Amino acid sequence: MLHRRLALAIPVLAALALATASPARAEETPSASIQSLCDALISAMKQGPSLGFEGRRHLLEPHIRDALDLGLMTRLVMGPPWRSLKPEQQQLLVTAFSAYSIATYANRFSGYSGEQFTVDPTPTRLPSGDLIVHTTLKTADPEPVKLDYLMREKDGHWRAIDVFLNGTISELAARRSEYSAVLRDGGAGALADLLNRKAAELSK
Repeated sequence: MLHRRLALAIPVLAALALATASPARAEETPSASIQSLCDALISAMKQGPSLGFEGRRHLLEPHIRDALDLGLMTRLVMGPPWRSLKPEQQQLLVTAFSAYSIATYANRFSGYSGEQFTVDPTPTRLPSGDLIVHTTLKTADPEPVKLDYLMREKDGHWRAIDVFLNGTISELAARRSEYSAVLRDGGAGALADLLNRKAAELSK
């Protein structure tokens, strides 16, 4: 009888253990999402020379895709012309923009000299319902770098849709004029080629 009770209890205990070890994504906070990205960036920096570019890209890609809404960021950076593109052209640009964004992180965060991220656990809520997660990056310079992540919720998960340097300089706005000009003059194919070329250059 005892053996029978143990046999029945084991599957229940296993299920409880799995539930405890794998918290639901809905419980993840916006700040925790960015903290996870920052932790991955520090890890890539510390292992930078030994990993090489491809190793850092491989390490960072899942964290970047989880923390950033690269699809929406692509649409936002393209602006109004996005609506006139065919679905296959939109996907072409999402793929190219994502590859370039990931390559940019893998290129920038390549070495470690004692840098440290601090993520504010209390985001600023905007009237739109979006949030801003405030972070600082301490480097060898006396003044830390301030990076603010504009977060938007989708399907219970918060992802960044823009990054502001020192609270004012939008990463997407900085790229928009260049991208819109190429898109206007050469179409989606020309812009995708440009982004893929930039990504390849970063890997060298």
